Amino acid sequence: MLDIEITLSDWVFNAIRSNEVLTISRDYFRLRKPLERRLYELARKHCGTKASWKISLELLQRKCGSNSSSREFRRLVSMIVRDDAEHHHIPDYSLGLEGEYLVFQSRGTVPDKGKLPDHGATIGPLDPDTYETARALAPGWDVYVLEQEWRAWMTEPPRNPDAAFLGFCRKRGPCRR
Repeated sequence: MLDIEITLSDWVFNAIRSNEVLTISRDYFRLRKPLERRLYELARKHCGTKASWKISLELLQRKCGSNSSSREFRRLVSMIVRDDAEHHHIPDYSLGLEGEYLVFQSRGTVPDKGKLPDHGATIGPLDPDTYETARALAPGWDVYVLEQEWRAWMTEPPRNPDAAFLGFCRKRGPCRR
């Protein structure tokens, strides 16, 4: 078991060092079906920021590791395509079937590599009193480090940055060393 953990850690470390780690949408974690998650992962890897990417259902089934019959796999993918057309629940990509191919179309929401949104830069400095309150809410933490984490974590600028930052600190709570 230890060998597997070391190998996984090495793999993750090497991927990070080589800048080969992809960001994923927070909405990925709202996907409930394993096949939906796998479709998103494949789209994120192969389509990325391109306008579209298509893959044959036969190859897709192999990449998904599905043991279903070809007919059942097509039915499952068709249901996901139909649900996505109605609810747009697959993050970053829309799905469509063209004959024996699944086509992923970018929704234009994946940031270009190296051009991640920096909402923290658009907010400006926080009120000095906010830092004092943050220290009380998250004792033991360096509030400036917490602020950097909070700015990196945001997906869009909040209406009230000071209150949003304090909420972030409140969830952190006391530092447990």
